[in-house]
Amino acid sequence: MTPESRQRGLKLAYRLRGLLLAPPLAFVLLSCDWEVENYWIAFGLGGLLFGLGLAIRVWAQTHLHYRLSVKKQLTTTGPYAHVRNPIYIGTTSILLGACFMSELLWFAPVMLAWCFAVYHLATKHEETRLLARYGRAYEQYRDRTPRWIPRMPRATDSAERPAEKFLWPSVLAEAHNLALVIPFVLKDLLH
Repeated sequence: MTPESRQRGLKLAYRLRGLLLAPPLAFVLLSCDWEVENYWIAFGLGGLLFGLGLAIRVWAQTHLHYRLSVKKQLTTTGPYAHVRNPIYIGTTSILLGACFMSELLWFAPVMLAWCFAVYHLATKHEETRLLARYGRAYEQYRDRTPRWIPRMPRATDSAERPAEKFLWPSVLAEAHNLALVIPFVLKDLLH
């Protein structure tokens, strides 16, 4: 495989990352095999994972401003001070919550592995783009901030940008994620 074809493949994975998450999500929605009939686990723990993922995405959005009409810059504050990909981590938590709400606990490791594979490919493309756009600033950020496992920032890390004014627009930008709960509640009611 040539470097150019590899880059094209990574770019395609990046562009299709949302669609690539649809097959396992459709599976947990449509499958009823080996369900765990425990509402505390399904909707309690599932709801907690879903809510945690949504909260992470909103927190990240208040700093990243994706989907907001704001001049973009290298984001290194908020959750980005702890980990480079909080949006993907939040989405993974939402999808794990969906696994639990579907009562298919056994599928959670599969969902986690699927998300990791998709997001690993997507981040390879993203990191190339960010390095080209922000140069040395991104390289320094990448070298000090882990990709997946959060860490507490050192005292010398950059100061927070005021994010409060972006809270409500960020909540609105992420509200579409709440629609994911509806099919799982319907699945439980109709099953």
